[in-house]
Amino acid sequence: MPRRVILIVLDSVGIGELPDAGDYGDSGSYTLGNIARERGGLNLPHLEKLGLGRINSIIGVPAVPDPEGCFGKMAEQSSGKDTTSGHWEIAGVILERALPTFPHGFPKEFIKRYEEAIGRKVIGNEVASGTEIIQRLGEEHVRTGRPIVYTSADSVFQVAAHEEIIPLPELMRICQTARTMLTDELQVGRVIARPFLGEVGHFYRTSNRHDFALEPPHKILLEYIEERGLEVCAVGKIKDIYAGRGVTHHVTSKGNMESVDKTLDYMEKLEKGLIMTNLVDFDMLYGHRNDVEGYARALQEFDARLPEIYAALRSEDMLIITADHGCDPTMPSTDHSREYVPLLVYGPGLKKGVDLGVRSTFADLGATVAEYLETEPLKNGMSFYASIFEEDD
Repeated sequence: MPRRVILIVLDSVGIGELPDAGDYGDSGSYTLGNIARERGGLNLPHLEKLGLGRINSIIGVPAVPDPEGCFGKMAEQSSGKDTTSGHWEIAGVILERALPTFPHGFPKEFIKRYEEAIGRKVIGNEVASGTEIIQRLGEEHVRTGRPIVYTSADSVFQVAAHEEIIPLPELMRICQTARTMLTDELQVGRVIARPFLGEVGHFYRTSNRHDFALEPPHKILLEYIEERGLEVCAVGKIKDIYAGRGVTHHVTSKGNMESVDKTLDYMEKLEKGLIMTNLVDFDMLYGHRNDVEGYARALQEFDARLPEIYAALRSEDMLIITADHGCDPTMPSTDHSREYVPLLVYGPGLKKGVDLGVRSTFADLGATVAEYLETEPLKNGMSFYASIFEEDD
C-alpha cells in the first residue's frame, strides 16, 4: 500500500527551554509545563497515551509506562525562534544567521525609500498587535489613505489597509514591493498583507490575508517529495511559509478546528505523499496574547480530535505531531520562546514506545519523512526511521 505522512505542527507548543534560551531572554520558558503548572494541570488523555508525559514533566499528563507512540524532543539548530526558521528546519534548511526582527520598527531610511517606491506615505512602523493597531490607527488610515506598517516579535513586515480605501490588488502590489526591497540585513521571513473592513471603532480583519514569503535557500523536503511523484497537501499557512515550493495542493483555514477538518478531508483523498498542517491558533490567539486559559483550552480541543485522526489512518501511514518554537503565555514577554519542541510519532505499522531521545535538529524529522517516503536524502538531518520501523517477520 502507498505510504503517507501526516505531519501536524502545533504552532508554538514548546516543551522546555533550550540550553541557549538565556541568550534570547527566554530563561524559564516552558510553554506546555508552565501552562499546566499555572492551571493546576492539563487534561490531554490522547497525547498522554502517545507518550507526551514521557518527554518532560507536565502536571496532569503522567508518563505512561507503555506509550502507544514513539516520543522525544528536538532542539532547533538554526539561530532564531520564529515560524519561518522552525518550519524550514523541519524541511531540512538550517539557518546560521537568524532572520532579522525589528523591535523598534524599521529604519527610517528604509521607510522613506519604501514610501517613494509605492507612492504613498505610511503610518505606524512599530511593533504592535494586528487587531489593536487597526483600531488605534484605522481612523487615520481611512482619512489619509496611508497604509499601516507594523511588525511583531517575528521576522515580519506587515501592511494593514481597509479594503475600501486600498483595494486588494493595490495592497498586494505594495506588499510585493516591500518583499522585493527587503534584502540583506532587512531580509525578513515574511511580508504579510493584512486587509480589514468595518467602521471606526469596529474594524475587523478579513480572510484575504496573503503572505509573501522569503524563498528557502536550497531544496526542501516538500520538493524532494514532489520530485518523487508524490502529492504534498498543505493546510493553513504551510504553503506561504515555504513560498509554495513543493506544494501540489493547498487549502487555507480559519482556526485550529477547521484545519483539523481539512486535514481529515485530505486523509480521505490522498493516496500517497505528505499532508502538512499548521495549527496557528496556539501561537496567534493565545501565546502572543499571554492567554493561558485560551491556550489550555485549545490544547484540549486538539487532543479531543485525535481519535478522528487515528480512525482515518491507513496501515502504512505515519502520524507526526511536533511544533516549530515556543510561545510561553506565562512569561512577561509576548514574544516567541527558544524551546525544545515535542516529537510524537505514531503509525499502525510502526513500533510503539520507542524513546527517540533529544534530537540535535528539527531536520531529523524531515530526514525521517524523506526516508519513509523513499525520496533522495535531505542535505541536513539524521533519520530515526530505522528505530521505529517494524520489520516483517
